[in-house]
Amino acid sequence: MKKVVIFSALAAVLMMSGCSDKSKPAQVEAAKPLQTEEAIGLRKTTLYSEQETLPSKTEYATNTPGSGVKYERAFDNAPPMIPHDTEGMLPITREDNQCIACHSPEVAESMGATPIPKSHFASFRPKSELDKEGNLIQDGKQVAGTNDIKTVVHKLDELHKGRFNCSACHAPQNVGDPLVKNNFNPDYQSDTMKNRSNLLDTLNTGVN
Repeated sequence: MKKVVIFSALAAVLMMSGCSDKSKPAQVEAAKPLQTEEAIGLRKTTLYSEQETLPSKTEYATNTPGSGVKYERAFDNAPPMIPHDTEGMLPITREDNQCIACHSPEVAESMGATPIPKSHFASFRPKSELDKEGNLIQDGKQVAGTNDIKTVVHKLDELHKGRFNCSACHAPQNVGDPLVKNNFNPDYQSDTMKNRSNLLDTLNTGVN
């Protein structure tokens, strides 16, 4: 009996709502899309065909070393991009690293190259060991666990092995049309930071 009453009431409401205002049009204009399919994302071609879709072509600089235009760093102490051709220089191997031939601090100025910063001639890894009781010892001091490990600096007389593979952080510059416009504006500590690094000198700034 309850089902019949509910159904009858619902039918009455629908009939009243359909007859209450005959002046309104039967069809409501479909809402226009806010964005076209081509405007969504980086792709500017139709989503239904790959015939006109080509990837953005990357064009690396072909300048000889010393003749390229240096880009300002993306932020303080950011790894600078390579402003010259790297043909024949990559990949870097244990036996062949042509980067250090020009960028080593002792020859960089005479070669017109950016010198390898002091941070690359240091190790930031504490000397770790376990004592006889199994306690963790960091640089001669016992610590409770890895959360208590603090950043340390061990200066070296040679390039740190972890910095030897230059192409792990430094990439060639793309001189072709960018995929998207870069609207990022870096805020440097000083104009010097646009082309130089001071990471080793400021590593623990503000750290208690």
